[in-house]
Amino acid sequence: QVQLIESGGGLVPVGGSLKLSCKASGFRLNTYSMGWFRQAPGSEREFVAAIKRFSSSTYYGDSVKGRFFMSRDNAKNTVYLQMDSLKAEDTAVYFCAADERLITSSLGLPSQYDYWGQGTQVTVSS
Repeated sequence: QVQLIESGGGLVPVGGSLKLSCKASGFRLNTYSMGWFRQAPGSEREFVAAIKRFSSSTYYGDSVKGRFFMSRDNAKNTVYLQMDSLKAEDTAVYFCAADERLITSSLGLPSQYDYWGQGTQVTVSS
């Protein structure tokens, strides 16, 4: 079955960097669109980044553009989220998500993803 396991979260100072990984199993990575979302306490789940299936095209939420970069390694069946110039407001639980049917306009909608990881905590200290 489809399984997503995130790793790489932790505590980092403001201005620092962190790289998250999402190891996928149960499907071929490039046949699914993949997304990163985050959720802070008391807030809704927020779109961070996505990469479309059968493509290298990436999409980013406005709050992370120019600071976060998503990539995919099909050989390792893993997606990554490189996070640079971190801010205190980036503190959240980060989730990896996957879906095999998404169109471009739906990539930023968490309700459209069928599969989710358990999340990894990122804390940016000010």
